[in-house]
Amino acid sequence: MRLQRLAIQDVAVIVPVKIGDNRGWFSETFKESWFRDSVDDVSFVQENQSYSQIPGIIRGLHFQIPPFTQAKLVRCLRGSVLDVVVDLRIGSSTYGQSVSAILTAEAGEQIWVPEGFAHGFCSLTPDVEIFYKVTAPYSPECDRGIAFDDPTLGIVWPVNSAEAMVSPKDRALPRLADSPSYFQYAQH
Repeated sequence: MRLQRLAIQDVAVIVPVKIGDNRGWFSETFKESWFRDSVDDVSFVQENQSYSQIPGIIRGLHFQIPPFTQAKLVRCLRGSVLDVVVDLRIGSSTYGQSVSAILTAEAGEQIWVPEGFAHGFCSLTPDVEIFYKVTAPYSPECDRGIAFDDPTLGIVWPVNSAEAMVSPKDRALPRLADSPSYFQYAQH
């Protein structure tokens, strides 16, 4: 597996190696020892899958607060997405900044979203399936988010806010400036 750190160093893209022949291919998509040594020393407790039927569906920007703060390892099983991660850690030099990556089923890229970050994505193709591992179980009481179209975040989505297909819940999320500060930056 290849590891690429993004502009926000705690966020990374992982690209598994595919071994193929005329029958198809094989890929090792997760190996606990490699992940702990190369990315982060965490344990995953739940796996989730999401389906988006058409291009232009935006889901996010989501996160969970303590005591059920989640880190996520996200990959695309079918189609492709623009995946976006926003730093919510007060005191971080990258607070309020975002990084993004295109995840495709074909290449198998994965993105590591550490605790203290909001996560969202936009479907780029029809019939997108996203699969992700998380480090804490889902908790409705700890479920939070920030507006995907908050202009202070400067995220360039592939569709404009009015055309994006977004859930009513996500449309009602607050801007970052109107959201409480849940996370403090801790230097490693």
